[in-house]
Amino acid sequence: MSFVERFLGVRREDAPLLYYTYFAFLVSGMMSTVLGAILPSLSAEYQLSYSVQGSLLSFHQIGNLLAVYLAGFLPFAIGRKKSTLIGASGIILGLVLMTLYGNPFYLMFAFALTGMGRGTLSNMTNVVVGQTTANKAGGLNLLHACFAVGAFVSPLIAMAVGDPRWKWPCWIISALMLTALILLGSSSLENRKGGKVTDKGERAFLRDGAFWLNTMIMFFYLCAEASLTGWLVTYFKDTGMIPASLAPSVQSLLWIMILTGRLVCASLSNRMNKSTLILILGCVMTAFFCLMVFSGTPALAVTGVLGVGLSMSGIYPTTLSTMPGKYNSSTVATGTCIAVATIGGIIMPMIIGAVAEAAGLALAISLILFALVIMLVLMVIKFMTAGKGRA
Repeated sequence: MSFVERFLGVRREDAPLLYYTYFAFLVSGMMSTVLGAILPSLSAEYQLSYSVQGSLLSFHQIGNLLAVYLAGFLPFAIGRKKSTLIGASGIILGLVLMTLYGNPFYLMFAFALTGMGRGTLSNMTNVVVGQTTANKAGGLNLLHACFAVGAFVSPLIAMAVGDPRWKWPCWIISALMLTALILLGSSSLENRKGGKVTDKGERAFLRDGAFWLNTMIMFFYLCAEASLTGWLVTYFKDTGMIPASLAPSVQSLLWIMILTGRLVCASLSNRMNKSTLILILGCVMTAFFCLMVFSGTPALAVTGVLGVGLSMSGIYPTTLSTMPGKYNSSTVATGTCIAVATIGGIIMPMIIGAVAEAAGLALAISLILFALVIMLVLMVIKFMTAGKGRA
């Protein structure tokens, strides 16, 4: 038995499935950031406007949202293995399709497929790790570390192959995902179907102010996160602040800091009040975002990216963890929270694309600050009400 298996408390017969799951989520992380890394090259080849680019990023989030809903019943209808293989194949189909056709409607469909594949794998991997590991906290932290490693690697691949060969990273990641699905298909991943989709959670969350306060913090956070990760490379390339050949490396730096921040927040969350931690992270993220977009110098802009990555990493999971236990254990409440929050990630990239078309990307990116300010106000309310047990 390996050190990892002993540390996570995994049975020997479950170890292969766990390793395949980690590999699949790593590849999903590669896909998640390669879209932003290749977006400038894809748009240049297909002559896409800023508004279309924003729509593509939003359709990725729409696919992700669709996967959240399908995860509620599809495994019960056809089995977890089949539903995973079908849903995750969207990554392969989407990446290949976007290298073949430049029609905006085809591309929107392709980006939606990649989002659906990402959401499918996110649902499946978290469930599998939770079921196969005794040390669930360690298993889930390692899972999301794998995602971050993949997210760090793919922009470097895109930068290495260069603009003329932007399709190669799509094909490489498609091949890796095909390998992952073959491994999962041959694994012990459960494939029983039938049963009922039950939920013992109370519907009272719909009338609970604390639930909606946390949900809207996550909503405005995802407005910023989806826009930053999707538009970052395009922003630095189009503004000329960083040489075009080096712009993808900035996205890799962002994910290095996100990985570091997740490890730091995992440690701090057990040592300090979570509402305080959330407020500190929100303040730091907003300050460094302002440095990134308003400094006007490459060195300070990159410093801003590093600070944003370090601080943004812990906001979503820490906020979700502060939900009352009766909601975290309810698939209806948790699903509603994630679905509503994801809508923020759908709307904001599209708004940025539309504004960039009319007034330029530099101004459009600065609109993220409005989402961050609203998020901060909500965090202050959460901090002030936390001691009263309402948030």
